[in-house]
Amino acid sequence: MRFATRRAVAVLGIGALGAGLTACSDDGSPPNAAAPPPTVPAPQATTAAAPAYHPFNGGAKGLDNPVLAVKIENTRSALPQSGVRAADIVYVEQVEGGETRLMAIYSSTLPRTLGPVRSARVSDLEILRQYGRPAFAFSGVNSKFKKEIRRAPIYEVSQETGGSAYYRSGARQIPYNLYADPRDLLKRAPRADRPRDIGFRFGPAPEGGRPTRSFTARWPSASMGFTWSAKEKRWLTTHDGRTNTAAEGGVVGPQTVVVQYAKTTRSRYKDVNGAYTPVVHTVGSGRAVVLRDGKSYDVRWSRPSADRGTTYTTADGRPMTFATGQVWIVLVNDGAPKIP
Repeated sequence: MRFATRRAVAVLGIGALGAGLTACSDDGSPPNAAAPPPTVPAPQATTAAAPAYHPFNGGAKGLDNPVLAVKIENTRSALPQSGVRAADIVYVEQVEGGETRLMAIYSSTLPRTLGPVRSARVSDLEILRQYGRPAFAFSGVNSKFKKEIRRAPIYEVSQETGGSAYYRSGARQIPYNLYADPRDLLKRAPRADRPRDIGFRFGPAPEGGRPTRSFTARWPSASMGFTWSAKEKRWLTTHDGRTNTAAEGGVVGPQTVVVQYAKTTRSRYKDVNGAYTPVVHTVGSGRAVVLRDGKSYDVRWSRPSADRGTTYTTADGRPMTFATGQVWIVLVNDGAPKIP
């Protein structure tokens, strides 16, 4: 089924378009609870016309905005974080020492500031291949890894190249005090790619699913909890058992959570303490649990190659639909949590 353009939507009526107006506001406030659009394949962005719904969140805002990916610290010292609530997609990745780090994807809207910004990891480049050539913001990389960054299909807007887009906050200590202005970052990457189909499908929840109040994802040295809020119609997060409050106010939490089980192995890189950097393998296939609307669904994920998106299917082979709004992809090891 082809994805309609804006012009086509106008011909068919504006009702469906209004149903998709759920993107985050500029101050990082959560999407509203408007009814989602009908289930349809997500579009490829084109120069002729923007897609009818944003392929990252199912909304109708910022359909042709450039894509910006940002690495954000996710340890207790970095909390509360700035700008995470405004992201379209948030990836949670294991890093050295069994801790986690976020990679937030922005397109439909931008917050005022982002951070704390931290360094890139090898897993990032495989994840980002499905976005074409996005702008990528980070604070540094392992010196041996820098060659891979330079060869990657990204527009680097790191601290090294981003100039005045970055600033230090006097309220925190290094390295947890580096922040960035996302609009300034994108000015330095004017040719960053626009949104494209990365495999997500949005629409009414499928039949079945288990009523689920909460779910906890675990790594060797960290955990994140997701508790359903019927009032806010989203999953409110905790970090190591503590409420995960945003710097701009409110609790961080998405409409849809995908707990994706993926093989995690050692890379050839180490951090300054000699710990191996994990590689989370997001190309391939495996199991996942999708949380939406107070229910959990057992699904299968599949990504045939790095330049393709990830599809999620139910037990009967149908596309798993997400709720309109922010999506978190929580990458956990396929097996017992371990430090590779």
